[in-house]
Amino acid sequence: MGKHLILGSSGHLGVELMLGLQERYGANAVVLSDLRPSPHPAAAKSSFVAADATDFDAQRAIAENHDVEVIYNLVAILSAQGEANPMAAWGLNMNPLLNTLELARKGAVKRVFWPSSIAVFGSDVPKDGTPQDASLVPTTVYGVSKAAGELWCNYYYEKYGVDVRSIRYPGLIGFRSMPGGGTTDYAVSAFHCAMAGETLTCYLEPNERLPMMSMEDAVRGTLDLMETPEERIRIRTAYNLSGCDFTPEELTLAMKGYVPGFEIVYAPDERQDIAASWPNSLDDSWARNDWDWTPRHDLRGLVEHIIDGLAKQSNVDKPSVNV
Repeated sequence: MGKHLILGSSGHLGVELMLGLQERYGANAVVLSDLRPSPHPAAAKSSFVAADATDFDAQRAIAENHDVEVIYNLVAILSAQGEANPMAAWGLNMNPLLNTLELARKGAVKRVFWPSSIAVFGSDVPKDGTPQDASLVPTTVYGVSKAAGELWCNYYYEKYGVDVRSIRYPGLIGFRSMPGGGTTDYAVSAFHCAMAGETLTCYLEPNERLPMMSMEDAVRGTLDLMETPEERIRIRTAYNLSGCDFTPEELTLAMKGYVPGFEIVYAPDERQDIAASWPNSLDDSWARNDWDWTPRHDLRGLVEHIIDGLAKQSNVDKPSVNV
C-alpha cells in the first residue's frame, strides 16, 4: 500500500492530520513535507522532506521517492494574513494545488485531498444553515483562492478523472498549536488565555456567530472522506462540514464553567468585517448522506476537550467543571 504525504505538515492542521494518519495507518505510512520540520515529537517518527510545494519537480520527487499514493495538500495563507498581502496569498494558495492536481493527472498519485473553507461564501447567502449549493462570492483573497481551487478540483475530476476530494472547513479549534492567522482563531486564543490566567482581547463582536469544529472532528471527517468508496462521492468541489456554532459570548460562558475567572474584552477590527460575511451555520446534509458524517463535539464537549488537552499538555490538573 502506498504512503500518505502531507504538504504543509508543520502547520496547525498539518500536525493534527499527521497524528491522525499515524494512528490510523502507522508512522511509516506517513511522509511529511514543509519548509521546516514540526517540533512536535511525533513528527520524528515519520519521514520528512524539506521542500517548497510551489515547485512541481519537488512535489514529484517526493511522490516518486517515497511511494506516495495520497497527497493531503494543506499549504495556505489564511484569511486575515492573506488580506495583508493578496498576491502572495493567491500564489501560495493556488500554485501548490495545481502542482498536486497535475501530479495526479499524470498518474503519480491516486488520490488528492485539498481543504476548502467557509471563506468561499459571501454575505449574499443564507446565514443560517448555508446550503451546499449556495453561491460563492467570497470577500477575501483567501476565499477567492478557495473558491477557485474548488472549481479546479471539479475540473480535474470531470476532465481527467482525478480522484480529488475536499471539505469546506469551518473554524478549527485545537490545543496543540498556537493561532495561525485565521479569522476564527480568536477561539483558539481564548483557551490559551484562560489557561494562562490572561484576559482575551477579542477582535470580533460578542454576538458574531460562526461555525466551528474541533480539530479531532476535522481530522476524523477528513480521513473518513478519503476512505469512502469513490462511487459514493457526489461532490467534487467541496463538502460543507459542520461541528457546532457559537458566538464569542457563548464560548466565554461555556469556558467559565471550567475557568470561572476567565475574562474577555472586545475590540473589533477589520476581521469583524470578514466574519460578518461568513455563515452562522452550515447545512452538511450531503456529507451526512454520502459518507455518514457525524460530529462528536458540541460546544460543551469541545470546551471540555480543549481544556483537558491543554491541561495535559502543560502537566497541570484539569479545572473542575462549575456549572
